[in-house]
Amino acid sequence: MEKAKISSYQLFVLIILFELGSALLLPLGVDARQDAWLAILLGMVGGSFIFLLHSQLFHYYPDMLPTTYMQKIIGKFFGRIIAFLYIVYFLYLASRILREFGEMLAITGYPETPLIFNHLLMLLVIIYAARKGIEVIARTGELLFVFIYILAIGGFILIIMSGLIDLKNLKPFLEDGFKNVAKVAFSQVVFFPFGEIIAFSMIFPYLNNPKKLRITGLLGLWLAGANLAISMGISISVLGIDKVIRSYFPLLGTIQSIQIAQFLERLDIFFMLSLVILGFFKICILFYAAMVGTADLFKIDRPGHLAFPIGFIVLFFSIALAQNIVEHMKEGLQIVPLFIQLPFQVIFPLLLFIIAFYKNKKKRNKKQRKNM
Repeated sequence: MEKAKISSYQLFVLIILFELGSALLLPLGVDARQDAWLAILLGMVGGSFIFLLHSQLFHYYPDMLPTTYMQKIIGKFFGRIIAFLYIVYFLYLASRILREFGEMLAITGYPETPLIFNHLLMLLVIIYAARKGIEVIARTGELLFVFIYILAIGGFILIIMSGLIDLKNLKPFLEDGFKNVAKVAFSQVVFFPFGEIIAFSMIFPYLNNPKKLRITGLLGLWLAGANLAISMGISISVLGIDKVIRSYFPLLGTIQSIQIAQFLERLDIFFMLSLVILGFFKICILFYAAMVGTADLFKIDRPGHLAFPIGFIVLFFSIALAQNIVEHMKEGLQIVPLFIQLPFQVIFPLLLFIIAFYKNKKKRNKKQRKNM
């Protein structure tokens, strides 16, 4: 493990930046139509249980990375296989998110630039940050967190001043019933973005006050969920649900609609700037999780030496994942949640937790017998 420590506040900031990440970019939970904001809040509740599951595993094995305690729970052979699969999973997620931001830049600002150059420029900064370590990433997050929220509050005020919000677009409430909203929440939103918080299980051991882990993590998750619900509610109220469904980047369309006194307009550059910053932190956390996990699994003393090889893998995957954005989005909705997110976010952790629970219960019973 890297010799580093981060504070509870820094973890709180990183969780918010990570969860907002690409979730602000994409039309989240729109299969629930105008009730997408409610699906996001329900997904946040499900994500909280996933976080608590991983925090309890850390409680059983403090000061250990998941790649280590997996081997203690299910044995060295199978533990190393599962640990390796998690590293591949983190690399896959990093590649998907890099592709989404590369597509955003290509569509909105650089249509003539080859996609790989968009990816490479962003990835070089991520590699540099990952080599510097989690303390540098956390301190950078502290600085940019304030900047992001100033932009967000400013954008919200400008949208209100523009008179774009029409709350009628949020009606009728629960048109297709609560069952449909719950289905969207627990089959899509709970996995993306909330369940992806499992990447932080690779960062838990660096927390300087582990006792505050649960409250810090839940507060960060809930604040991010509330922000995403508000953001989606605003996009629907401004554009209408039909436009939001047809748009790849609905919040961008909302920002482009701002026009005050035929003077203040075309503010999408600020939106793109804030989204690139958020995307940087999301990819960086996943990248760092894969890097330290690989170093721990293969007993490499300096994780930073792996940054460039891992960066090459992420770059290759980001281009090879799909031929275009339509295929990428279709894969993200139809294949990823069930066949990738569900096993890695719920099934494997749940099995590990059950085995760890009984192992720790046996240890406690043995100690009690010895003390008697």
